[in-house]
Amino acid sequence: MVEYEEFSMLKENADEAGISWKETPKVERKFFTSSQGFSISGIFWGGEPPQLILLHGGAQNAHTWDTVALALDIPLLALDLPGHGHSDWRPECDYTPFVLADQVSEAIKYWAPETEALVGMSLGGLTALCIAADHPQIVKRLGIVDVTPGTDQAKAEPIINFVSGPEVFESFEEILKRTIEHNPTRSETSLRRGVLHNAHEVEDGKWSWRYDVGRAWKDKNNENASEPIDFSELWNKVAEIKSPFHLWLGGAWSVVGDEDVEKMKNLQQEIVVKKVEGAGHSIQGDKPLELKELIEDLLDSKIV
Repeated sequence: MVEYEEFSMLKENADEAGISWKETPKVERKFFTSSQGFSISGIFWGGEPPQLILLHGGAQNAHTWDTVALALDIPLLALDLPGHGHSDWRPECDYTPFVLADQVSEAIKYWAPETEALVGMSLGGLTALCIAADHPQIVKRLGIVDVTPGTDQAKAEPIINFVSGPEVFESFEEILKRTIEHNPTRSETSLRRGVLHNAHEVEDGKWSWRYDVGRAWKDKNNENASEPIDFSELWNKVAEIKSPFHLWLGGAWSVVGDEDVEKMKNLQQEIVVKKVEGAGHSIQGDKPLELKELIEDLLDSKIV
């Protein structure tokens, strides 16, 4: 039996990142039921209305932001996307950014309609693009972590290889081993925390992921094949965004090509683009303190 208490490892996060630890911050998990009857969960940091909303990537959960949240030390809300973490799974693996945006925007309007910024990573970033275009009244500033509508199957291959793996593992050690193999730049302690937050024991000592395991990546007619990834229709959403817009890219490796950056700049001429050296696709995991500074820059940006 592997012990797990959701907020018991925050000091370990802080110590590993070199963040001064005063006391356990005020943090709690809450649930919201959407108009379609699905439960959406989020982690609230601080006792005041959230100044910031954070959306994680596919196959992740709200805890991917723990170190960033500790470093920022402001009231914020990290959401579990539908089908991830403690949020309900949707029928037929319906997790396109358009669908997620409708669900997530409801939760934001309920919990934090006056928030100062929305930041999304990967799938959460594409979801944030849709929200900023379709619900501009709740997105004053927008930050996107390492994704654009030009991200396709070839660019995302390392991620797909990981999330398309087994659905059930014989033990915690086995699921941790696979995670370590696919994340060579991360410390074992951080990956152990990540697995504890993102997986659970199911039966007889076996473990499975909390997210809707891989099925969204598989062709409906061949469960062993991956569907082509095509987000190109989201370029229209990029063109509609009016809020200050920052794009942050992994410097070590990224799922964003130079051609994608140029297209973003053509559609959003005031966009701020920064590359984080030494970070991969998951900047919040690889370089949380650097991302903290970039988010602070976004929060300081002037709204026209």
